[in-house]
Order: sequence, then C-alpha cells, then structure tokens
Amino acid sequence: MTGILFVLMIVCFVLLDVAVRTIGRRMAEKRAKAEREAVLTTSLRLDFTHEAPSLRRVEVPHPLARILAVDDEPVVLDSFRRILVLEGFSVDTVETGPEALGLLQRNDYDFLFTDLKMPGMDGIEVVKAAHHLRPDVDVSVITGFGTIDSAVETMQHGAVDYVQKPFTPDELTAFAKRLVIKRQARLEAQRLPSVRVVLPAAAEVAGASDWCVAGGAFFSPAHVWARIEPGGHVRVGLDDFARKVLGSFDRIVLPEPGLALRRGDPLFSVQSGARTIRFPSPLTGEIARVNTALDGEPSRVSQSPYDRGWTCLIQPMDLAGELKSLRIGRPAVEWYQEEIAKLRKMSDPAKPVEWEAFEHEFLAPTTVTV
Repeated sequence: MTGILFVLMIVCFVLLDVAVRTIGRRMAEKRAKAEREAVLTTSLRLDFTHEAPSLRRVEVPHPLARILAVDDEPVVLDSFRRILVLEGFSVDTVETGPEALGLLQRNDYDFLFTDLKMPGMDGIEVVKAAHHLRPDVDVSVITGFGTIDSAVETMQHGAVDYVQKPFTPDELTAFAKRLVIKRQARLEAQRLPSVRVVLPAAAEVAGASDWCVAGGAFFSPAHVWARIEPGGHVRVGLDDFARKVLGSFDRIVLPEPGLALRRGDPLFSVQSGARTIRFPSPLTGEIARVNTALDGEPSRVSQSPYDRGWTCLIQPMDLAGELKSLRIGRPAVEWYQEEIAKLRKMSDPAKPVEWEAFEHEFLAPTTVTV
C-alpha cells in the first residue's frame, strides 16, 4: 500500500510540474503578445516622415526578422503590421516604391514585401531595383489573383516567393516564417566552413560537422594525407574530408610491401559493395609497411583517419621535391574550406554523395565496378 501511495505521489508531482510549466509558457506567450500590442500602438503614433512621408514603423525586441513592406493600399499595410508584429517581426511599411528603395539603402532589412500593381513604380521595377541595390535582402511579391503570372515572372528578376491577397492571418504568418527558415538555411550554407587543425587522435571524437586537418600532416589534392616519421618513412592515409563524404565502406585494399610506385599511381582503394575508389599515392617511393589491422577492421579508417586508420608507410625517393605539391597548415585549412564549399554546392544535405560524383569532382577518374 505504501508503495502505491509513493508511486501516486510521484505521478502527481510530475503532472503538477507539467501543468505549471504549461501555464507558465502560456502566460509568457500572452505577456509577450501584450507587449507587442503595446509596441504596435505606441509605434504607430510616432512620426517617421523625416525618413519617408508614408513610413509607419513598429520595432519589437529580438525580432524574428526585419521586414519592409510596400503597397499603395493602406489597409493591406495595416494588416501586415498587425499580423506580423504580434508574431514577433519588426515591420516598416511605406506606400510607394521610391520610398521603399530609399529605406533599403539606409536600413538593414531581411525581407522586402512589394505589391505588384502600384502607381508610378510598379512591383516589377521595385524587385529589379532592390535586387540591384541590396542583393542580401530577400524580396517577396504581394499579388492578387489576376497577377500571379507577373508574380512568377518577378522571380526571374530576384524575387524569392510571392503571397496572394487577400490572405488570412495564419496564411501570412506561415508564409513569413517559411521565408525565415529558407533564409536561415541559405545563410548557413553560405557561411565559411569551419575547419580545425587537431592532433591526430582528436579527429576520432570530432562531430560530423567538424572538419579536421591533422597538425603536422601534408595533404594531397586527392585527399590522402602524409606525415613524416622520425625514421624518414612517410605514413599515409585517407583524410577526414574523404571519410566523411564516402561514409562507411566494406574493405580497404592495401598495396603489397616492397611495391615501387610513382606519385599519382594507385596506392590503396576503398570498397563498398560493387563500388571501388582508388586513391593515388602522394609521393614516389617504395611501400615499406602496410596497416594489416585494416584487413579485419576497415572501420578504423572511418573512426580514426589520422591515427589508427593509417594505411601505408612509404620510403620516399624524392621527398624534398614532391612535398612542394602538398599542403600543410593554413594552406591545407583554406583548401579544405574550398572543398567543403564545393561539396555543399553540388549535393543535397539530406542525401549522401554518390561515390561517382565524389570521384568526378574531387579525384582523378579512377572508380571501377567489380
């Protein structure tokens, strides 16, 4: 009986905690909405005619985005302000295209919403000018049923999307939030990739989004690293970029010890099912030793590319001369950033890169089917 009471007490405490958190969240949302309503009322009383004659501005703390809307119908602009401000957006509205373009040049906005049918300067002209003046601002078109074809045409001039009026508050809110998500994804993709120089073993614990260059290692254009050992041999292996792009593989095919090869000759290959990619040697020399542990555990290459996943030891023949073709330190980091940027442009982040595409873009054409 005591045990049952104890369990019931725990359940009651959990339910009470959930209820308190839910009520607190709803109260916070209600309070935030009330604050935005107060800001909306106060801001509309302020005079911004020194910036633009018809400008109405409503700024909220920590906005989801800053929006500039232009439409010759005040009732539409009033809807924009009242709907979007309550959802957490800062909104400026004007009634003419020239006013909007003037504000674009003086203020930072994330989005410009422009009507198509306006006297003087129409929406298509606004889209063209805005794309020229501020290509960093995402332009969306406000269109009626009869101008959808024209709205689609504006996308050829730099507009990213359009919203059809009349719209409901939910439709406009969903549209604006969708634009924010798209913009954030695009800006994230455009950011310079983050590449770190790490100790060889540190790559084992790096996250999937952390790109690692091993300190003290040289890198070939074919994504094979090389590290000079105290005895004069050069230890080589598959780099972090290649192992991340290719994912898992079934087998590592290593060369025979004693094999003489020239720089660019096939050195080792990775296999997954019927797919094989051969990686070329970064140096001319003779195979002194291979990592036989990879025969039974090829996953070492994926788990520890710069340490336990090394593939071969090479006795180099022209080390001083051939090191000039490899990258180390800052040049290696900058090259990695270029390779990652190229990878982002050619692939869908939600899908793995095809091995054939990887080979075509980043290696000499050596893929074969077995």
